[in-house]
Amino acid sequence: MFGEFVQEQGLLFIALAVVVTMLIYSYVGDRLSGFKSVNADGAIRLFNDDAYLLDVRSAGEFKEGYIGEATNISSTELKDKLNQLPKDKEKPILIYCLTGSRSARSAGLLVKNGYKNVSNLAGGINAWKTASLPVATAKSKAKKNKKKAGSK
Repeated sequence: MFGEFVQEQGLLFIALAVVVTMLIYSYVGDRLSGFKSVNADGAIRLFNDDAYLLDVRSAGEFKEGYIGEATNISSTELKDKLNQLPKDKEKPILIYCLTGSRSARSAGLLVKNGYKNVSNLAGGINAWKTASLPVATAKSKAKKNKKKAGSK
């Protein structure tokens, strides 16, 4: 009886198999990738623990705002600029982009190159902003430097 049902509803069972496979991959995939995905709260903890901040957006996107003292290396240039990252491959690295997809690919590249403590900000800087967390800009950095120069 069950066999007949499966034969008659083959497409339904194929769809079910695809959905189950996707669910399993979403659960196991992060563990196999070698890096952690963190939400804004996890990113705050890493930020407060002095993780190296790596922004893999384009220079134009970076100028619109970034987290803390982030280093900007575009995801398209990262492979050629790995030498600009910390030499200590155990140092925590928080990597982000606009939405989290470019940074996830870049996090995989870092893991393949021996970095052991890589975390990707799920949702990217958009998730950071949605959580109402502060974003620095080149203008705010310039103002801070002017204040320092003026107070001397």
